[in-house]
Amino acid sequence: KTLIKNTLMEHDVSFTMRTINNTLCDGNDINLFVTAWVGIYDIETGVLKFANAGHNPPIVKLSNKVSFLKEKSGIPLGIYEDVEYIEHSITLNKGDRILLYTDGVTEATAKNGELFGEDRLLEVLENYKKEDNEHLLEHIKEALDEFQVGTEQFDDITMLIFEYIGK
Repeated sequence: KTLIKNTLMEHDVSFTMRTINNTLCDGNDINLFVTAWVGIYDIETGVLKFANAGHNPPIVKLSNKVSFLKEKSGIPLGIYEDVEYIEHSITLNKGDRILLYTDGVTEATAKNGELFGEDRLLEVLENYKKEDNEHLLEHIKEALDEFQVGTEQFDDITMLIFEYIGK
């Protein structure tokens, strides 16, 4: 987190991801890695510039349409040195939202071993897209709890919604 913050202060998303990746690769003899999705939002223009290093694709609600933001992802950070991460961008308008979440959401498991998955998550978001952010997150958590009845949660479940409320 500190590497990302300090590097983003002076560089674009692509350079930041490459720099962080190289730093994490240095001395990483046991091949640990981390996934990351990094974005910089310009309040004046509404443009969000972002890059993905193997993280779950965010879900966006743009003009009332819910879909995955599945631009090409780079590999997770810390695996190979000198990887180029592609910077993408979208323009947000008033009311547009982005849901970021950890893999514990889509990999939540039912008793029969079935995963919650991306399609189920997208369906919940589509059904409750008119809810405010707090209630939308509550509906997702309720759907996860119902899906996992009788099983223990084995991974973290973290979700964050970013909404552009306009100027």
